Amino acid sequence: MDNKKKISILVGVVLLFGLVGWIFTAPYLGNVGLARTPGVIIGGTPTATPDDFSSLTPAPPFPLLMKLSGFPPFVNYLSWAASEDGIITATHPDGALWAQRVRDRGGEGWLRIGDATYEMEAIEVFGDERIEMMQSWADAVGLTLDDSLYEGAAPLREFEVFFWQPR
Repeated sequence: MDNKKKISILVGVVLLFGLVGWIFTAPYLGNVGLARTPGVIIGGTPTATPDDFSSLTPAPPFPLLMKLSGFPPFVNYLSWAASEDGIITATHPDGALWAQRVRDRGGEGWLRIGDATYEMEAIEVFGDERIEMMQSWADAVGLTLDDSLYEGAAPLREFEVFFWQPR
């Protein structure tokens, strides 16, 4: 076997290990740089949705995992707040891929909270109801609607809000 073939095989093996490593380690917890890299595997135990999601409140000190159906099969971290009828999530008004996919293809997907994974459907919320839900979300993460998550970011009152209900 010549050196070119050995190098090609080595590069292929390194890329394969990199891809497999990414699948099992992403998403990273955070909101900038590599931390926004989505993963593929949501995991958890399929669980019947509760009659009252507010029983999940106060939210654990970690975000939930979200995966929309269809392609690409990415898993993202979302901050959340529970209400009686479902889960409130929000995102920066920056054209997030998952938010655009909800708009374009519907919001069918899964939410993983702790070890439980629920089949859910997201609906974008507008108007006064969006502000009310964003206030609940802000309260859950300990901020006000005029705060931003980091320097230079939009204030929370401008965030896009999605409400997840059982499907």
